[in-house]
Amino acid sequence: MIETIHLDLPSFVGAFSRRLSAAGVAITPARAADLAGALALVRPISRGRLYWTARAVVVTDELQVPAFDAVFEEVFGGHRVPGESDDASKFVELSPQEAPGSTSVSEGDADLDVPLRLASDDEVLRSKSFEALEPHELAELHRLMSELELATPRRRTRRYERRRHGNQVDLRRTLRGSLRTGGDPVRLARRRRRVVRRRLVLLCDISGSMEPYARAYLQFLVVAAGSGPNADAFAFATRLTRLTRALRSRSPELAIQRAVAEAPDWSSGTRIGDALREFNDRHGRRGMARGAVVVILSDGWERGDPARVGRELQRLRRLAHRIVWVNPRVGAGASLRAGGMVAALPHVDAVVSGHTFNALREVIDAIGGRDFPARSDEPEEVEAWPSATPVAGSSVAMPSGHGPSRGHTTPGWVTDE
Repeated sequence: MIETIHLDLPSFVGAFSRRLSAAGVAITPARAADLAGALALVRPISRGRLYWTARAVVVTDELQVPAFDAVFEEVFGGHRVPGESDDASKFVELSPQEAPGSTSVSEGDADLDVPLRLASDDEVLRSKSFEALEPHELAELHRLMSELELATPRRRTRRYERRRHGNQVDLRRTLRGSLRTGGDPVRLARRRRRVVRRRLVLLCDISGSMEPYARAYLQFLVVAAGSGPNADAFAFATRLTRLTRALRSRSPELAIQRAVAEAPDWSSGTRIGDALREFNDRHGRRGMARGAVVVILSDGWERGDPARVGRELQRLRRLAHRIVWVNPRVGAGASLRAGGMVAALPHVDAVVSGHTFNALREVIDAIGGRDFPARSDEPEEVEAWPSATPVAGSSVAMPSGHGPSRGHTTPGWVTDE
């Protein structure tokens, strides 16, 4: 099995660039960023591949080759002969007890830790439950999650935008343009209503019962918070904490550290009803939940009155376009007997597991749903939302009469123009 070297790119590229600059190889910040991007794509599995990748990006003149070779040999050891095969110079040979772990690359007087992972670990990681992940696997999980594309359904706003083939005539622009032709409206300016993505709101349970899944879900919140300006993230246990600003960081580790620091009730009791009431009072009624897709990540265990969960979800249902409940216990085969879940079922559009990376695909499908057909004089018959049908082992069908069209306060139809 080929071992893939996973470098800590920021620290490695920074240290390597400083040594190259000291040796006389001019390297700009932009070129250092290009080197980091190249190593992220190439994934060096040998010293030879790393050598040629770095040399192709960094070296711009043949006179720089000796200095580059000297720095490379000083950092990684050994003599690199141009033309050496990739398999001839492996970085490290790991025993089964050591993989996956980390090795260190000598860099002068300092050692740079280089974490290792097996190329085939991705397939195992995609189907492994979040509660069984090791710390190094959580780091790899964020790399996989960064590949996810979160897209909410579209909606038509009240604002208009210019469109050459719009369905309405823009009288103001048409009259203004007619001044150039002696008052004759030779050209008709057209417009149409803007079509934008709906807001995405995520509420993550960080109570004690959700601790095995909370860190993985926080990484999912990091990806969601970085998906666009219309995404907001919250955490709750005994209180509600907004994490949107803390999670918007280029460093996932820093984002999670900020989120944990801002949520003092980490791993405490669960007050789902109180958290939903605070969200409705402080954020939902002020417009955040209006026409939005709301995702609740919780196992449904409620220490308070379960009836309050139902009442607050009923309030939220009148505002939101769609409510998706992510319960990781569903994927483990547990029944929905928790008091909070029993009270929530009549008011949500779908319950999905989301307990593995592969199961997150169902969460994304539930978030995206489907676009409603364009409005016409004779309304078309809308098919049932696909996510409302049961999926073996992970999804739960909703009770009859509680489909996604119930309680919508904003138009769900869009135009294809």
